[in-house]
Amino acid sequence: MSVWDEVVGQEQVVATLRAAVVASRAGAGGAPAGDAGRAMTHAWLITGPPGSGRSVAARAFAAALQCTDPDEPGCGRCQACTTTLAGTHADVALIGTEKVVFSIDEIRPLVSQAQRSPSQGRWRVMLMEDADRMVERTSNVLLKAIEEPPPRTVWLLCAPSQEDVLTTIRSRCRAVHLRVPDPRAVADLLVRRDGLDPQVALTAARAAQSHVGLARRLARDPQARERRRRLLGVPTAIRGVGDAVLAAAQLIDISAADAKAATEERDAEEKTALLRTLGADAGTRLPPALRGQVRQLEEDQKRRATRAQRDVLDRAMVDLLALYRDVLVVQLGADVELVNADAADEVHRLAAGSTPEQTVRRMDAVGVARERLAGNVAPLLAVEAMMVALRPQAG
Repeated sequence: MSVWDEVVGQEQVVATLRAAVVASRAGAGGAPAGDAGRAMTHAWLITGPPGSGRSVAARAFAAALQCTDPDEPGCGRCQACTTTLAGTHADVALIGTEKVVFSIDEIRPLVSQAQRSPSQGRWRVMLMEDADRMVERTSNVLLKAIEEPPPRTVWLLCAPSQEDVLTTIRSRCRAVHLRVPDPRAVADLLVRRDGLDPQVALTAARAAQSHVGLARRLARDPQARERRRRLLGVPTAIRGVGDAVLAAAQLIDISAADAKAATEERDAEEKTALLRTLGADAGTRLPPALRGQVRQLEEDQKRRATRAQRDVLDRAMVDLLALYRDVLVVQLGADVELVNADAADEVHRLAAGSTPEQTVRRMDAVGVARERLAGNVAPLLAVEAMMVALRPQAG
């Protein structure tokens, strides 16, 4: 099984990255050489909408660069491939953050790490997920490392679009853009990899808008399907401002509960591990010298919970946008498949009770709410304003 097999529906990008891997081996000792060497560069910006597989493509590229098979780079079988995909290769740094943005203190050690020669692999690969979560001052810390890296270091930055990354960073990277894969390709992967029923996999792939991870969760988790079904029923239940305010509060509560469920167990494990490292027992009073470390951990966990809740809310808004997209499809009589075929009753009910112009305004309201959420507006205020805009209105 090749490392490229899970990069779904991205044939052109895979061809580009494969060519770069081949070019990286064209010279003596694996160094780029000649005309082929121009296909390989020291910094890459891999972009694409959520669910397109940016991180999957970046990991596959990193594995192929490290692969020890001389005939099939990216074989998926050698130790270099398997450890890279598992995130345990000594020369591949997987950089992410569970906070809203990267901090400077998280970036500075990476600059030093990138200067080291690889210890066992062909390259030192610095793979940064969520590169769009760097503010300008943080990006400036990274800029020098990307401008003048050592000859055996390569940076792989992932972001939704080139515009999400500082101009000075993206101008020094070679960009490849992933598209949203066909739902049938995602469903085929779920059938092959997870043994799921083909129809269930296809329905989940469409509902997830080809986001592989979400499609897998929807196909495997009945509770996730039920939560999504309730969300899609919200617009038809809103009759006035009072309903809108209640629906907003409910969505905030659900997102907070989902975020807590996703992080609570991990938070407890991290705190227990820290106390054990400090030689303290849970429930005992810590000396002042140690309290700062526990406080710092708790602050980091709060930031992670904040990001988790915002991610849940943003995904809910994406689902609502897909619902109104389907409503518009029905209203205009377009001959295209519905994203939410399993919620066709809600779609036709909304389509019959509104005009295309109203549907577009509602989609705009959801888009504005996403922008406000990304701009750190209080989630309840952003969601309340959105829900009020979704209520039935004359004209």
